[in-house]
Amino acid sequence: MANPATGTTGSMRRKAGIASFVGTTIEWYDFYIYGMASALVLGPLFFPDVSDAAGVLAAFATFWVGFLARPVGGIVFGHLGDRLGRKTALVATLLLMGLATLGVGLLPTYAQIGVWAPVLLVAMRLVQGLAVGGEWGGAVLIASEHASKNRRILYGAFAQQGSPAGQMLASGSFALAAMLPEEDFLAWGWRVPFLVSAALVVVGLVIRLRIEESPELAALRRSGTTARFPVVELLRSAKGMVLLALGACALVAAAAYFKNTFALSWATTELGFDRQDFLNVVLISSTVQFLTQPLGAVMATWWNPRKVVIALLLCEIPLFPLMFALIGTGSFGLAALGMALATLPHTMYYAMLAGMLAEAFPTRMRYTAISLAYALAGTLFGGTAPLIGQALLTATGSIVPVVAYSVVIVLLSLVCAVAILRRGPAPDEPSVQPTLREARA
Repeated sequence: MANPATGTTGSMRRKAGIASFVGTTIEWYDFYIYGMASALVLGPLFFPDVSDAAGVLAAFATFWVGFLARPVGGIVFGHLGDRLGRKTALVATLLLMGLATLGVGLLPTYAQIGVWAPVLLVAMRLVQGLAVGGEWGGAVLIASEHASKNRRILYGAFAQQGSPAGQMLASGSFALAAMLPEEDFLAWGWRVPFLVSAALVVVGLVIRLRIEESPELAALRRSGTTARFPVVELLRSAKGMVLLALGACALVAAAAYFKNTFALSWATTELGFDRQDFLNVVLISSTVQFLTQPLGAVMATWWNPRKVVIALLLCEIPLFPLMFALIGTGSFGLAALGMALATLPHTMYYAMLAGMLAEAFPTRMRYTAISLAYALAGTLFGGTAPLIGQALLTATGSIVPVVAYSVVIVLLSLVCAVAILRRGPAPDEPSVQPTLREARA
């Protein structure tokens, strides 16, 4: 039966949710495997003429390059998604990400082509950044805009599940590759997770091509009232909300890369963890996230979202320091416990974030708005997390400054998320009101 508010059938709502989840899983798998490769192999293979610490920093710098491109991707694909349709933009981002990831897996190393190897690596990473910059917003909207108003946070969580699912696939694929002898892993084993992406992209494309366009965007296109330049409208009328959305995204942008990239490098180079053991720690954390993350969206649907956000992020403040302390013990069990505990609050908050931000902006500029805010958060807080973490650790020889920095990011997201929820949903978009449609007719 069709939902009278959206015109969407239950079957199409489910298809939109599944397409959002599967496509986002593949995109995040591609993005996460690069982060893991940068922590494990990209330094010696692409930057061999520097010290080990400098090689890790250089690899993390190429990791950050992908985040620099994300705001551009958010604007480009946000424009495409707000003007031509969410579905069109999502198919384009998936294709672009798949080609770039396959390209990384096929790249010659520094030993084979010299300086061109890191140059091409940076180019592939830029393309990845462009693609993921436009992916998240579209995936969120294709699911949430097919849902009824009181289920948007819940349906937006379909896209959010793609992050831990992609993380689990990435951690599992690298854990399997790491079982190879060191020589084989460095020679070809690290490439396998990148090459597998090609098959996953085909699956994602088949699923995404079967969904219908978002009913809200379709209504705007029928009435001829889509935004001509969404980013211009956005910065003219809602830049304050964009800044709040950016701050609200800071924690979820940074937390994943503190755990999966910086902590992976720290544990395997400074603390004596076996590479495969700590990849298993990351895999356990990803599994915990996948199983518990949706609870955040369920809680926000049944209770006051503002109170849920406050409770979750206040819990995160002591759990991040605890995570680093337990990893610092060098114990596999304690490291896994610390990372799992720290994962719970911010990932349940992450489940709420998509629907929360979708409600904060009008339909005509919504794709651009949430993509730009999320991408900027990734650039400023996500991509820099391992880089800043490693720089602080190298400069001070202590993990304490890294812990302090992570707590500051938690507080920033807490303040901004509460401010967004106090403002409430964006007013109904005038362009889809019956009176205006009748006037244009």
